[in-house]
Amino acid sequence: MAVLQQLYADHLRTVRERHDLVLAEHGFDHVVIYAGEQRYMFLDDMPYPFKVNPHFKAWVPVVDNPHCFLIYTPGQKPQLIYWQPIDYWHKPAETPSGFWVEHFDVHIIPNPEDAQQYFPTNGRTAVISEYDSQGNPEALMHHLHFLRAWKTEYEIECMRRANELGARGHRAAEKAFRAGESEYEIHLAYLRAASSTEEELPYGNIIALNEHASVLHYYQHDRERIDPTRRHSFLIDAGAQFNGYASDITRTYSKDEDEFAQLIGAMDAMQQAIVAEVKPGVNYPDLHLLAHRKVAQILKDFEFVKELDADGIVQTRISSAFLPHGVGHFIGLQVHDVGGFMADKSGKMIAKPEGHPYLRLTRVVEPTHVFTIEPGLYFIEPLLADLAKADAAKHVNWEKVDRFRKFGGIRIEDDIAVTQNGHENLTRDAFARVS
Repeated sequence: MAVLQQLYADHLRTVRERHDLVLAEHGFDHVVIYAGEQRYMFLDDMPYPFKVNPHFKAWVPVVDNPHCFLIYTPGQKPQLIYWQPIDYWHKPAETPSGFWVEHFDVHIIPNPEDAQQYFPTNGRTAVISEYDSQGNPEALMHHLHFLRAWKTEYEIECMRRANELGARGHRAAEKAFRAGESEYEIHLAYLRAASSTEEELPYGNIIALNEHASVLHYYQHDRERIDPTRRHSFLIDAGAQFNGYASDITRTYSKDEDEFAQLIGAMDAMQQAIVAEVKPGVNYPDLHLLAHRKVAQILKDFEFVKELDADGIVQTRISSAFLPHGVGHFIGLQVHDVGGFMADKSGKMIAKPEGHPYLRLTRVVEPTHVFTIEPGLYFIEPLLADLAKADAAKHVNWEKVDRFRKFGGIRIEDDIAVTQNGHENLTRDAFARVS
């Protein structure tokens, strides 16, 4: 905890300096950041899971308490307005404590409307809240989102710990798959090992057996176990959170030591080859295009495509039928963290490569950027159906493709932090620590 305490002090200094800069540049004297409120289901008194404003949790590691506010005036100690109702229907949030509290003037309020007495009354105030129609000044938000790409050491340490929680969950999930458990049972094994509830996850777990792995965002979690003779593959895309920072990890397994297992091995090696290219100055879209060339080579090596070389497979867009998504995205306070397309603080955007509409990151890689690298190779029915109608269909070994549809697909995903001279693989290091 002593390590986090010092890293957090340095982190908060950076957060304050960024807000000092942004507020001054855009003509504001104060900022008020609302944590958010709990929304209720239509015609019901049951709430949806509370998800905190990421701008709020950049300041304080409070992720589960609505109706809180962060108030900051440059040159003054930031204030935390903390909601703690008198309630016997629900357990109120604990009084703030821990390594971070000393950095704030904390005001406890029993009612949300009591927060207004602490709001600034002089000068111009920028409000950051999903509920304030007069808030979220566009130029100010662009500037803050652009700066968020550079993570502090505290943020990277939080993501290291989130990766370790995720790695523990992944180990348990693989074990449950090997034991023949259902998607639902594997999901429960993951939650237990990652010490997480569903509401605490940074995104819904993708626990996909067999052809379900061909659905990129598959969340259904079948309850029934599959007969061992029809059990072929397992793709898990699941992360965890630490102090509000996310990990995002994907692995794929074959039940048997068969050709699909060899295909997974080839994809894992190619993913690591892409990661090896990560260093300051690299243009992230080049990593995405490299993934397509490498997937194309695998399609050729495993004889899914005939006659064409890797370049031809990319040029005919065959590779896009097997790898339809982007190779990665920023990660941090959000799984798909903001700022991935921003050319500068003004909000000007960097275009995606032509023909690759789903890439989420187009910036040049710089030290302390953190993003995922997640190439995939899938057997997706509607995309294969479209490919079968194209001129390039004649180059596809359809007999072999048909034999692999039952496996669904492969994705390998790690979280990568850029260093001064290269990179740190937060995910592989986490797996090494928990093995």
